[in-house]
Amino acid sequence: MSLSLESKIESVHRDAVWNRLPRWLSVAILLIAAPTASANLDPILTRQYFQEADTLCRKDDGRLWGVSLCGPMLFVDPASHTAVANQADREGHLAPTDGVFQGNLPQSVNVSNTAVEWAGVKWTMIAWPLPADAGERGVLMAHELWHRIQSDLGLPMSNPSNAHLDTMEGRIWLQLEWRALEKALQSQPDSRRAEQDALIFRDYRRQLFAGAAGEEGALELNEGLAEYTGFRLDNSSTDAEVTAAIKRLEQGPGFSSFVRSFAYVSGPAYGILLDEAATGWRKNLKPGDDLGNILAKVIAFQPPKDLKAAAFENAKRYGGDELRAAESARRARRQKTMNEYRARLVDGPVLAIPLRKMNVQFNPTTLIPLGDLGTVYPTLRITDEWGILTVSKGALLAADWTKVTVSAPTQIGPGKPEGVGWRLKLNQGWTAVLSKRKGDLTLQRKE
Repeated sequence: MSLSLESKIESVHRDAVWNRLPRWLSVAILLIAAPTASANLDPILTRQYFQEADTLCRKDDGRLWGVSLCGPMLFVDPASHTAVANQADREGHLAPTDGVFQGNLPQSVNVSNTAVEWAGVKWTMIAWPLPADAGERGVLMAHELWHRIQSDLGLPMSNPSNAHLDTMEGRIWLQLEWRALEKALQSQPDSRRAEQDALIFRDYRRQLFAGAAGEEGALELNEGLAEYTGFRLDNSSTDAEVTAAIKRLEQGPGFSSFVRSFAYVSGPAYGILLDEAATGWRKNLKPGDDLGNILAKVIAFQPPKDLKAAAFENAKRYGGDELRAAESARRARRQKTMNEYRARLVDGPVLAIPLRKMNVQFNPTTLIPLGDLGTVYPTLRITDEWGILTVSKGALLAADWTKVTVSAPTQIGPGKPEGVGWRLKLNQGWTAVLSKRKGDLTLQRKE
């Protein structure tokens, strides 16, 4: 059973990028409208899903992480922002109806799969509809339930860029690591050797890119452990978990980008291998730990003296030459896309929008890094003190998360400027003014 990451929506706010952002950033203050009934969220179906989640976490009974994953859950329809919860909030915005609690989430809150504090409660929020497949639904719910309690485990949210995983070399050595992990999970006589191969490919990739070890490890502790938790809680046996992890490893190469999605692939694999090799490995995990390093210690792995030579030699057993040829062709195609985005979002006239107290919603499988310029998010929704930005054809998020850039407006209406593939709903007191470069605009407060 596996989660379709192409449909997964991520949300990032202050806690998720805190280690990369200025200290003055904070989560927007949220206001809620009066509760109304939802035609899209069927109370009968939501009750069923709440019961399924409750069954999953009660069956676990805190054994996996030492604490229960049961807690407040909120299903929200992205189009209408109608919401159904499994309990009341603390500010009276949700009304009891047919065994659940219904209301509206404000437009200023991005609807996504995440942990969110709203109306006095820390919720597991999941965008509606949930997967029709019971297995995919179970993994998704358990994944998001873990996000709600991860800070209690001493593992705060993290959102490092991992832009190196969009380079040709980064992608090649990551996929070779996945192929070795798949072989290790198949419990063949040489599974230990496959584990060592995976670690060699992993170590060599990180040798190529400065800072890669820290960035990769941080996202694996965040999304990787969440997805591992989903696999553990949703599958009834070790064999089922292994089958699910292998299927995910086979799906991974199909993702359009590995920058944010790789941890959903490697996290379950490393978690299951560690379960087989060392019970109790989850105890005392802390920020800065690395799943690969933990496995290396458990199996007494020692990196070869000539890491590069070993990596290239071992790659032959995993189709390394064919993979390199395929990635070379992809790079040529990718460069065309990057050039198009650069022409529209860097070289051409643009509107620069400051990020102050932002909340960001995006698809983690589609990101396109542009080096030091930042990362292109093909689809994006940002709420901030200036209003709401919705993007359908690409926006450039600065590497330091201080601004987002879209193409220059083609239409400037009162409080609602629009451009190619984006629209902006401005709050009162904000306007677009001419910038230093001819044709550019900057969003700022009115004086």
